[in-house]
Amino acid sequence: MLAAFVPIWALTLVGFVAGRTGVLGHGAVDVLGRFVFYVAMPAALLDTLTRQPITGLAGEGVAAFAGGTLVVGAVAFGVARWGTRRPLGEQTIAAMAAGYVNAGNLGIPVAVRVLGDASFIAVVLLIQTTVLTPVILGALDVAREARTERRWRRLATVPLRSPVMLACVAGVVLGAVGVHLPPLVAGVVTLLGDAAVPSALVALGLSLVPTGGGDQVPGRPAEVALSVLLKSCVQPVVCFALARFAFGLHGDALFAAVLCSALPTAQNTFVFARAYGVDGRFPRDAVVASTAASMVTLTVAAALLG
Repeated sequence: MLAAFVPIWALTLVGFVAGRTGVLGHGAVDVLGRFVFYVAMPAALLDTLTRQPITGLAGEGVAAFAGGTLVVGAVAFGVARWGTRRPLGEQTIAAMAAGYVNAGNLGIPVAVRVLGDASFIAVVLLIQTTVLTPVILGALDVAREARTERRWRRLATVPLRSPVMLACVAGVVLGAVGVHLPPLVAGVVTLLGDAAVPSALVALGLSLVPTGGGDQVPGRPAEVALSVLLKSCVQPVVCFALARFAFGLHGDALFAAVLCSALPTAQNTFVFARAYGVDGRFPRDAVVASTAASMVTLTVAAALLG
């Protein structure tokens, strides 16, 4: 477990130190965030989806996981909408912070080390990138457009304007028909994709450094605490209830679903917020706090069900 978590904290610390010392300049967090969103992340998704095409092997375990995701996401969205009266962009980020798990750089290492098999987390990763990501980006794009009469037109053209969406579509299509990228192109895409996770974590660390401006505005500790509670505690419990009592799962299948649900909030929550002009402090704090909490919840899940 430590082997999976230490690189995450180390890279975040690298970003924090770089931001504190100023070696990357004042606009580093924005530049690096755009690099992740527009270059590295699309390459990573294209590389993953062409090498691991969707095969329809989701099964009841992923159905239970998806049910837990929908429940906590809906609760977080409702609280942000009717409880704290946040705008649509922040409502979307709140739902993502509560339910969108870190299936890539943390989920895969944890699955390999704890479960001995990354097939379940691979299916979850594909579902998140091909189903949840388009919905999230569509909502964020609609929220950014102020004129209501243009919202549906912008929503319909999201795939044409989002590199993440284009990479998802291209990867799914190429993977479905069994087409592989030429070796030279695949090598470049893989190299760029390998930069996505470390760059996102460094950007996260950079964002932790106070700038003397917007960071002086009070944070949202109550909302962060609710998000962490939903992500780290409620989602695994709901997933367990669905998997055990609705689908009758037990053993490794039950363990895989619950362990995946106990993963922390993905750093993509912070990346998407920055890319679409949403306040990045809440997703930043939610990612950091849920990652710290998941060190406990993952261990508990492994002890109880492993």
